[in-house]
Amino acid sequence: MKARHLLCGMVFLAMGANAQTEVSTYQPGVTVEGVTYYLPQTAIRLIVTTQKTVYTPGEYRKYANRYLHLTNIGSETTTEWSIKNIEMTTYGTPDPNKIYSIKLEKRTIAPLVSLTTDGILLSINTEATETALPPVPQGSESSKHPNPRDFMNQEILAAKSNAKIAELVAEEIYDIRESKSALIKGEADNTPKDGEQLQIMLNQLNLQEQALAQLFKGTIDTCTEVFTIDITPTEFTDKTILFRFSKRLGVVDKDDLSGTPVYLSLKDMNVVPEPVVDEKTEKKKSKMEQGVYYNVPERVGISIFTPTETYCKGEYPMGQFGNVEILSNVLFDKKTTTKVTFHQDNGGIKQLTDELAE
Repeated sequence: MKARHLLCGMVFLAMGANAQTEVSTYQPGVTVEGVTYYLPQTAIRLIVTTQKTVYTPGEYRKYANRYLHLTNIGSETTTEWSIKNIEMTTYGTPDPNKIYSIKLEKRTIAPLVSLTTDGILLSINTEATETALPPVPQGSESSKHPNPRDFMNQEILAAKSNAKIAELVAEEIYDIRESKSALIKGEADNTPKDGEQLQIMLNQLNLQEQALAQLFKGTIDTCTEVFTIDITPTEFTDKTILFRFSKRLGVVDKDDLSGTPVYLSLKDMNVVPEPVVDEKTEKKKSKMEQGVYYNVPERVGISIFTPTETYCKGEYPMGQFGNVEILSNVLFDKKTTTKVTFHQDNGGIKQLTDELAE
């Protein structure tokens, strides 16, 4: 997705000797002429991939032991969910508490300002491309089972009772097994000499056996479902419930006690030092109040876990934690062309270069 590029006559490239960048906190109805931009706060997207397994009992399950010597055949339909994996990615959203406006003036050289479609500052004096979130993976449906009746002979289809049908189906299964054995041993009358043709015949017999056996064993259907969870943290936490997960119901609300809690942990890595507040620093900063605001994001350790398993973890710079600093207007006077790009997801400086004006 291409970012918005604004060609603006900005104060910090004004032709006059006293030109300065004038950036202030945005106030609707007060800032009339200017480029308004946001600094981002860092949001987290979780992609939760779950697996759903449904067991359906076979139509003639009660005859499984009698005719096929199969035991422990389930008699009820059951559904079981599990979490396959959780993927985590970060992205930027406009921070409503960090909105600023760069005042424009006439008779200025027009620099390039790149913003995302929702107004986050991407770059100054150079082009930048807005990065879209990767598409969410699609779930998968369970594979279809062969229809047992497609492989029933006329005698089976004509049987009147379930017991007789089960007996005849079992006999057919044994016949299929004998045919497979004869083919493998090369004892069948129609054993092909070509290995590929032999495999085709064995595959067809396996399919027939599978279709008929499911009348006793039942079927297992497995599919995957994908859920997304978007959060924008505002404070650090050791253990906050994101959602709950039930083996019977899958993803449920965090207040639904039928599920096991899945937690979020946000740990301050303390990489960014606290701002120094003293008279000397305040004087220096007061001279820089006209400039371009940007984030110095704090690194945050993020972990997604349950009482028994950790699904994902990592360290990410987050714009809402850390400090807001100012690029001095000296960097944007008529003597130099300063090119700056910012990280879209956290508002920190990605690259800064200076070029002397011609």
